Amino acid sequence: MKRIAVFPGSFDPFTIGHEAIVKRALSLFDEIIIAVGANALKKSYYSLATRKAMISRVFKDEPRVKVDHYEGLTVDFCEKNGAKYILRGLRTAADFEFERAIAQVNRAMASDIESVFLLTVPEHTPVNSTIVRDIIRSGGDASKFVPASINLKDYKGEEN
Repeated sequence: MKRIAVFPGSFDPFTIGHEAIVKRALSLFDEIIIAVGANALKKSYYSLATRKAMISRVFKDEPRVKVDHYEGLTVDFCEKNGAKYILRGLRTAADFEFERAIAQVNRAMASDIESVFLLTVPEHTPVNSTIVRDIIRSGGDASKFVPASINLKDYKGEEN
């Protein structure tokens, strides 16, 4: 049976921390679906199409990584795609507490789907999309915090 993991998130934008988690997880899974959440309650800087294009560019040479989007529950998306694993990265103890609660609720809703957590490498601990977005909004150079294949100058923020 194929081991499929879903890596859900808003990825606004996709960072070097996200990239590193996916690359490391490729040794654990046969396929990883990076699932960009379309959350109507969350204001995005980059459009859904732009975020998907950025991530697709990063993994264009890795056929085991797919990029998709979804609305609604992550466990429903997993079931629809035959995924038995939800992949998440942890930077801090606060991340752990937040992700643990979500994982427990997901498990209660879909007992056959496991949450798998990978710790970020220490140098990526301070990197998160909110900080990167703030750098971009303020006209700073955020290039060291996003994958090398993403040239932020190619993408305009939409402030949806």
